[in-house]
Amino acid sequence: FPRDGAYQLYCSELSVEGVGDLHVAFEQLKEKLFKEGLFAPEHKKPLPKYPKRIAIITSSAGAAVHDMLRILNARWPMSVQGAEAPLEIAGALRYANKWQVADLIITGRGGGSIEDLWAFNDERVARAIYASDIPVISAVGHEPDVTIADFVADARASTPSNAAEIAVPDQREIYRRLDALQTRMVQSEQKRVKALREQFEKTSRSRVLQDPMAFIDDKRMLLDYTQKNLA
Repeated sequence: FPRDGAYQLYCSELSVEGVGDLHVAFEQLKEKLFKEGLFAPEHKKPLPKYPKRIAIITSSAGAAVHDMLRILNARWPMSVQGAEAPLEIAGALRYANKWQVADLIITGRGGGSIEDLWAFNDERVARAIYASDIPVISAVGHEPDVTIADFVADARASTPSNAAEIAVPDQREIYRRLDALQTRMVQSEQKRVKALREQFEKTSRSRVLQDPMAFIDDKRMLLDYTQKNLA
């Protein structure tokens, strides 16, 4: 009835506008783990500067692993979602630590909805990262995406590609630094050799080298003078 029609709504559940159940669960778990100290800076381990082996824990079918491998190979040539994902991720973290398969771990996946990324908001994954003796980089989703794993990990990457950049130095930059160090070393040695040559030339012109007996003659004269004084 367009003129004076009316309708009723029966509300069975209320939530803050723009905030769903998953966001509420995220904030609750975040607060719980924060109070337990899982996010404490003093617990975070330094990343190895030149890792020899890197364990990547992610979906083998996703684009993230290919992006990471491409960037790792370019910078430093070396040779996941669903109900079961948290168990698989936590299990892979424990496996990597038990057998010490690497000296650095990257775990994450490409972008997606909050439901797609929810495995990295799972408490089991958070505790597995916290318990890891191997440093862990969390690389989940895109720049704005933040997960519990990001807070617990030793380092957070904005994307999987960024994780690869954090994990290893740029070989080209290392070569530039080595070239600069080599230039400084050569210049330093050239300067040192020049100073030694000047010192050698100065010494070679000294009286004692020009006339080796001069020193003895001087001492003989001093002896005669001392004998006269004694007499």
